[in-house]
Amino acid sequence: MPFVMLILEPREQRARRTPEEGRAVYGRMVRFAEDLKDRGLLEGVSSLRPDREGTRVTVREGAPALVDGPFTETKEMIGGFFHLACTTREEALDIARACPAAEWTSLEVREAGPCYED
Repeated sequence: MPFVMLILEPREQRARRTPEEGRAVYGRMVRFAEDLKDRGLLEGVSSLRPDREGTRVTVREGAPALVDGPFTETKEMIGGFFHLACTTREEALDIARACPAAEWTSLEVREAGPCYED
């Protein structure tokens, strides 16, 4: 069953790192992803640019609204995600526990599936 592991990081965390520190933690995550891929557990992964570069889009009563980031009402941003091919929830949680990003962010693990089912 597919699971998604979201990386929820404090908004200003990246800015506090030196370029060398940023490359080092990114390298750890790349190696982690490569290992998952080699084990057949990774369906997709992506790091995301900071939310200050994002735009939120809503359409209400036919009127679209665009709001450029950063989004001050939130303390964290989604820094990236892993789409996992796991057989159980426990396996997905084991992957999250082993993820290097768990040392400096929060990870949210959710099963993928229709949003209309309980």
